Parts: sequence; C-alpha cells; structure tokens
Amino acid sequence: MTGFARATGQWEKYNWTWEIKSVNGRNLDVRCRTPSGLDGIEQMARKGMKNAIARGSVNINLQMSRETDSTAFKINQDMLDALVEVATETAMKNHLPQPGLDALLAIKDVIQYVEAEEDEDSVKARDVVLQTSFDEVLIAFVASRQTEGAAMQDVLNGLLDEIERLVKEADALAQELPDLIKQRYMDKVAALLDDKNTIDPERLAQEVVLLATKADIKEEIDRLYAHIAAARSHMTATGQIGRKLDFLTQEFNREANTLCSKAADIRLTDVGLSLKTTIDQFREQVQNIE
Repeated sequence: MTGFARATGQWEKYNWTWEIKSVNGRNLDVRCRTPSGLDGIEQMARKGMKNAIARGSVNINLQMSRETDSTAFKINQDMLDALVEVATETAMKNHLPQPGLDALLAIKDVIQYVEAEEDEDSVKARDVVLQTSFDEVLIAFVASRQTEGAAMQDVLNGLLDEIERLVKEADALAQELPDLIKQRYMDKVAALLDDKNTIDPERLAQEVVLLATKADIKEEIDRLYAHIAAARSHMTATGQIGRKLDFLTQEFNREANTLCSKAADIRLTDVGLSLKTTIDQFREQVQNIE
C-alpha cells in the first residue's frame, strides 16, 4: 500500500526533515538513509516501522543540518611542519625569500574544517528529540495508508460484488446443463442412426448421467460462494488481512479454472473467463492491503 508523510524539526543548532514513503509490496522491505554517525537513530527507525506495518516497500530518509557557527577548523600540524621545512630548505638553497605563513596555510588540507564535537549528554538529548519527531511522522504515515485503505475497501467490495454476480450467473446456467447435455446427446445419436428408437433408453440415460456428472460444477460453485463469504468477513475484520485475502485469491483462481475446464456450454465458458479476469483484478488490488 502506498503512503507518504513528512515532518520537520529543530533542536538547538540542529534542523532536520523526516520523510517516509512506501509503495506496494508482498513483504516488508525497509530502506533507511540517515546522516553519518546516526546508526542508533537508523536502527530505531527500522524497528519502529516494522512494528507499525507488515507489508510494503518503505523508504525512510532523514536530512539534517547544523548551524554554521557549529563548524570549527583544525590545522594539520604534521603537514604544516613538513611544508615549512621543505620551503625553508628550498629558499636557502636557491637564495629565494622564504614563503609567508599565509601561503602555506592556503595549501589544500593544511586547514581542515570539522564539525564541532559535542558532549555525550548533548548527543543523547538530541537523539531523544529525533526519535520523538520520527514517532510523529510515523503516525502520519500510518494514517495516510489507512486513508488509502478505506478507499481501497470500496474497490475490493465492488470487485467482490462482480465476482458474486458472475458466480450466480454460472449457477443459473449450471441448472440448465442436464437437459442441455441430454438434448445434445440425442441430436448426435439421431445424426448417426436412422432410427434412434433402436437405442436402449436405459443405456441412453446412463450415458447422459455420465456426461452430466463430468460437467457438474456444483462443488466449484459452492466453494466460490464460501470464498466470497470468507473474503467479506476478512474485509470487516481488524488487523492484518492482506495475506489472508491473497490466499483466498489463489482459491478463487483454482475454482474458476476448474469451472472453465468443466464448462459444457459456451455461455458458461464466457462466464468463467470473465470470472477469472475479475479475480485477477481483485488479486492485484489485494497486493495493496496490509
């Protein structure tokens, strides 16, 4: 199921933005990107997401900055000493004026800019605020998924209604099958024999019953009705229902395939194909459900 949430925060000299977004996925895949040195915050975010949802491909991103006055610098003393020694020796050897300190400090990597270090208590306080901020954006993210889930429920109910309509249509056609099979068998016999009255009526009845039994789809119809009832029950239940509905779509497909293979009438075949199409649409939407 898709979802999105963003939240900004500020504490002392820090500013940050949490962003969470997800797309459909059969399983839970959490990807988290945080600034260097925030491994504990990343683990917290991953754990919080796994406790909140069960399916989806989720990206968590934390962007954080510090105010400029928190930046300090240090001199690479070893490098500067080596440069002074080389410059002095070279100037004396070639009778040249010695370079000034400003020229040596301008050389790359002599002056290194670094983030000002903070004490442990300050870092812990910052992380507490970051976690609180993440909890807030996580609540908004889950709410966005629930909003989409409510809209998705209407879509799924509509597809279930269509599946039920097609099953009822197949059920009605199945009631006509015995008479239809008998008539077709009699027509074939009449086309092959000059006098169909010579056929043993009892043998004829046995053949018709055998054909009707092979084409009987009552069990498939009954199971389809049961699957529809189970799906509607799951749709009104609380908690995670995505995997249950995913399993039901497999059962729907199994019965629809059997129905098509047994179809003794082109009308029933057409209904079966429409049923498989609608079930496939239902399956695609179920992938979005938690």
